[in-house]
Amino acid sequence: MVNKYMKIHILGICGTFMGGVALLAKDSGIEVTGSDKNVYPPMSTLLASQGVDVRQDFLTTNIDADTDEIVVGNFMRRGMPVIEDVLNENQSYTSGPQWLYEHILKDRWVLAVAGTHGKTTTASILAWILEYAGMSPGFLIGGVPENFGVSARLGDTPFFVVEADEYDTAFFDKRSKFVHYHPNTLVLNNLEYDHADIFPDLDAIKTQFHHLMRIVPSKGLVISNAEEKNLDDVLEKGCWTKVEKFSSEEKADSAWSIETINADGSEFCVLFEGEKQGVVKWDLLGKHNISNALAAIAAARHVGVPIKHAIDALAEFKGIKRRMQLRGEVNNIRVYDDFAHHPTAIKTTLAGLRANVDEKKIIAILEPRSNTMRMGIHQGVLAKSLAIADQVVLYQPDNVDWEMQGLLNELGNNASLYRDIDQLVADVVTTAVSGDQLLVMSNGGFGGIHDKLLQGLQTLS
Repeated sequence: MVNKYMKIHILGICGTFMGGVALLAKDSGIEVTGSDKNVYPPMSTLLASQGVDVRQDFLTTNIDADTDEIVVGNFMRRGMPVIEDVLNENQSYTSGPQWLYEHILKDRWVLAVAGTHGKTTTASILAWILEYAGMSPGFLIGGVPENFGVSARLGDTPFFVVEADEYDTAFFDKRSKFVHYHPNTLVLNNLEYDHADIFPDLDAIKTQFHHLMRIVPSKGLVISNAEEKNLDDVLEKGCWTKVEKFSSEEKADSAWSIETINADGSEFCVLFEGEKQGVVKWDLLGKHNISNALAAIAAARHVGVPIKHAIDALAEFKGIKRRMQLRGEVNNIRVYDDFAHHPTAIKTTLAGLRANVDEKKIIAILEPRSNTMRMGIHQGVLAKSLAIADQVVLYQPDNVDWEMQGLLNELGNNASLYRDIDQLVADVVTTAVSGDQLLVMSNGGFGGIHDKLLQGLQTLS
């Protein structure tokens, strides 16, 4: 259990996961300091608003002498002076996932959401359903759900929702983060190749998911996407727990399915074991978000929330920062911010927006910022993922390992490539017209491009 007089220092505190750990520790009565650099909202502003002391850069002098334990983020590497000092001085250290389990999750009913895409959205929906049901869950989510305004909280009941990432744990623990969480309820959204910086191939990721399956108790529940063959491969490796499958296809042969009402995903009927349970009417768009909703409803049912109650909760779900978040509108030109960082996520996000806006022009603005995207692993399929957009604007940062001119050639006349954000913004705002939808896609700060676009549009209005 939590030591109320403990003091910890978090290395890499402004990452979405480690920032959540910081908030949980502080809420537990623990004194928290942390170090990071190159930070950006929403996590930087969130930590400041919660009174967490964030110190610039990874300096040994940032760690107070009376610190009881150092929590090491997975960005940290051997050779970094602060890490070498921690090891040479024999200071007590642990990983974020291990700290989370030992001090927060150990005695809780953990509902974990895993998968390549949709983890943040599904976990946020699930936490909100439980909150709506009066269950006051704890949660740690890799984003900021608008219904809560924070990415993590302790909660007042045994139930805890956690976004279960397959990325590695720390420089000294190369297992996936999620093996530390010991879930009773496990959602498997999907499984594709990603994180090329740590996984050599898809089979290596499947192995980590198999390790996760090995720690789900037989009295628990696994909720798996029926449309994902890669997840079936994982289940076939060994599963000792009841499985319920879900599908966003019409009346699919799975425990959970749907009947479409609106093609954009904003309204659909939920079916459980072939029986209609009620109609979801909400603000989210796209087939992928229907899947996220079904998974969350199934997980909530496992801890006692009636299906009808979960459906009612979705009507009041407000979304997540940086997940198709409308940042502003000027002269009927909308600017959206989306975290999409994988070809499948890009394609499904664009498809949802297209179904919602019909023939209005969609301008997709992409920064390939994730490790896998920067390495060029997905460059062969990016053009197809972006095909739904009417116009594609590409930004090539200095740290991208491949030349994006080839992608530009694939996309043709409706695409452009920039190496300067300010020039990109200037060109977009001068060509955008009323009704255009500007969809910015990046898993980073993208140089504050969203505000620059809105300011530019305002100046020209």
